[in-house]
Amino acid sequence: MDPVLIPILIAAIVVIFFVAATVRIVPQARRYNIERFGRYRRTLQPGLNFVLPVADRINTKLDVREQVYSSDPKPVITEDNLVVNIDTVLYYQVTDPRAAAYEVADYLQAIDQLTVTTLRNVIGSMDLEGTLTSREEINARLRTVLDEATGKWGIRVNRVEIKAIDPPHTIKEAMEKQMRAERDKRATILRAEGERQAKILTAEGTKQKDILEAQGTQQAMILRADGEAKAVERVFQAVHRNNADPKVLAYKYLETLPHLASSDNNTFWVIPGELTEAVRTVTTAFGDQSKMGLPSQAQTEAEKPDNAETPQLEAASPLTLDAAAAAIEAAKQADAVVSDAKAEAEAASSTQVPDPDEKPDD
Repeated sequence: MDPVLIPILIAAIVVIFFVAATVRIVPQARRYNIERFGRYRRTLQPGLNFVLPVADRINTKLDVREQVYSSDPKPVITEDNLVVNIDTVLYYQVTDPRAAAYEVADYLQAIDQLTVTTLRNVIGSMDLEGTLTSREEINARLRTVLDEATGKWGIRVNRVEIKAIDPPHTIKEAMEKQMRAERDKRATILRAEGERQAKILTAEGTKQKDILEAQGTQQAMILRADGEAKAVERVFQAVHRNNADPKVLAYKYLETLPHLASSDNNTFWVIPGELTEAVRTVTTAFGDQSKMGLPSQAQTEAEKPDNAETPQLEAASPLTLDAAAAAIEAAKQADAVVSDAKAEAEAASSTQVPDPDEKPDD
């Protein structure tokens, strides 16, 4: 090798080493702390940076992105002297690389211990039930304390979450029994409420049904009574228009008498005194009164005293067999007369009642 090339080669190697020691490329979201002769000089930002070889050196490399730190479960005593294990999750970010490197030796360990002490202070003022139901309050108090302590370390705590709270095994069993009892209680209450509502609805339905049935019965009775009243009125008008004689009325009177004994509990039948007058009226139209064993109307009028008042109801008088047979025969004969009278009354009613839709003649 040429002796002239050896110094050139040595110089090139020195230059390459000098350039490699001078240039520092920092990745994005990274920060490098530079010390010159053991003293903090500056913090390198992302990109191309130049330092003095041998004099400057990189002390710490920090990641300024948000980090997640999950601590191990820590035992904490509550106000009612129960030991619970609490596991926390911490979200933090390095905001000042110089403070994070020189203000605290190990910021993760410092944050962990500060979290434990803060949890013991917060949980120590709460009972177990309050601890289980106040996670938001615990998280807020933890974040406040950690922000105040880690601010000078160049760390910002963005969020603190309690991942798990594990009470003792016996407490878990008691809580499960309590929860089961509460669920059974709620189920019983809901079942009772359902049965109560069902009974109320059933009673309301029965009430409405009875009311509707009563209203229907009432309307039916009113309509039936109106129909019977109109029928009686029409028959009464037909009878008056056709001038029904006493024979028809006497026959209807005799026709009604058998209904007096229609009940099964009747053991005797009292014949009213008007029966003789009714039989006399019927037999007058169909035969000789003397043949039936009944006194004539003239004899009856003659036997009455002048000043005697006519009684409205005569005493019941017994009938002979011949008179009864004659009355039955007269009733049969009067039946045909009544049928004819009814037919004539209906015909007269149909011809005399004007049609409401018919217009009168001019």
